[in-house]
Amino acid sequence: MAAKLLQNSSFLFLLSLATLLFLLPTILAVKPSNPNNNATDFIRKSCNATLYPDICYTSLSRYAKAVQHNSAQLARIAISVSLSKARNMMSHITTLSRQTNGGGAEARAAAALHDCYSTFDDAVDQMQRSINEMKHFGTGEKFKFQMSNVQTWMSAALTNEETCTDGFDVVFDGPMKSDVCNRASNVKKFTSNGLALVNNFVTQEGGHMMGNS
Repeated sequence: MAAKLLQNSSFLFLLSLATLLFLLPTILAVKPSNPNNNATDFIRKSCNATLYPDICYTSLSRYAKAVQHNSAQLARIAISVSLSKARNMMSHITTLSRQTNGGGAEARAAAALHDCYSTFDDAVDQMQRSINEMKHFGTGEKFKFQMSNVQTWMSAALTNEETCTDGFDVVFDGPMKSDVCNRASNVKKFTSNGLALVNNFVTQEGGHMMGNS
C-alpha cells in the first residue's frame, strides 16, 4: 500500500513538473503591466489635442510617473515646461542686449530686444499665475472661475510671445534677428501646447468638477 502511494505521488509530481515545463514559456512571455507605459500612452493621446503633438510628447513623457492619468497634472507640468523655456529666452535676450550697444541698426535691434524681453516678462508672470491657480481647485462656480482665469492668462502669454518678434520688422535681417525669431517661435509652441492641454482638461473633466457645487 505504501509503495503504491509512493508510486502515485511520484507520478503526480512528474505530471505537475511536465505541466509546469509546458506552460513556462507562456508564463514568461506574459509581461507585467507597467504603470509608466500606461501613463506615457495617456500623455501621447492627450498630446494629440495639441498643435505640436511631437514636441508635446517628447517634452512631457519624461514626467509620466508624476502624471499617471491626471490631465490636470499634465496641464500643470506642460505650463511649467513652457515657463522654463520662456525664462531661458529672457536670459538669452539679456545676453544679446549686452552685446548690442551701438547706434543706427544696432539701436533698432536693442529696442526690439528690450520690447521682446518685456513681452516675455509678461508671459512669464501669466504662466506663473496659471500654475498657482491650478494648485488648488475649487468646485462648481469657483472651479469655472479658476479655469477661466488660467485660459485667459495662457492665451495672453501666447499673444505676448507672438508680439516679441513684432519689433524686429524694422531690424535688418541677420544672425541675431533669425536667432531671436526662431527661439521665440519655439517657445510659442510649448506655450500653445500648454494652453491646449488646459483646454483639454476643461473639456474632459471640467464638467464633473463644475457639477460638484
